Amino acid sequence: MKRPSRILALSLSIVLLGVFAILVAVPLAGQSKASSERLILSGDIVYFFGPGKPRNCTMTNRFKRGEPVGFRMTAINPATGKRDRATQLVLHLNYGGKTYDLPMRDRQTVQQPEREFWVLKWIVPEDAPTGMVRYSVTAKDPEGRTGEWKPFDVEASQLTIVDN
Repeated sequence: MKRPSRILALSLSIVLLGVFAILVAVPLAGQSKASSERLILSGDIVYFFGPGKPRNCTMTNRFKRGEPVGFRMTAINPATGKRDRATQLVLHLNYGGKTYDLPMRDRQTVQQPEREFWVLKWIVPEDAPTGMVRYSVTAKDPEGRTGEWKPFDVEASQLTIVDN
């Protein structure tokens, strides 16, 4: 390749990289800096029978009356990629025509530092009707960032109370 062609190709590459960098840095329509400051929540539901019991911490979404539902969640600060143990998580459980706002507790302890999540145990009432139970989780950290999590809006993946 001749020298002027190389210079032209290199110049064009630099210009394209510059344009790409500008496009990546500029928010798209509807995006804002605040959206990147929202907490990132994730979690699951499991059986909470207790340590050492069969099926404890086994993931499921189908529970019978009297069984312990374990809600496990985490909230991550997107700027640091870490969680703040002072963050407050609240489970919003829609049951029996009412919404219950239930605070979750930090599961991490000195004895179990790997448990970097929040938990809540809910026993399915003996008089619970069969069917879906809707829930969501909200979080707020000490810096004022918030986040919300909801399970997929697919009937088969919802928390469901079943007969034997």
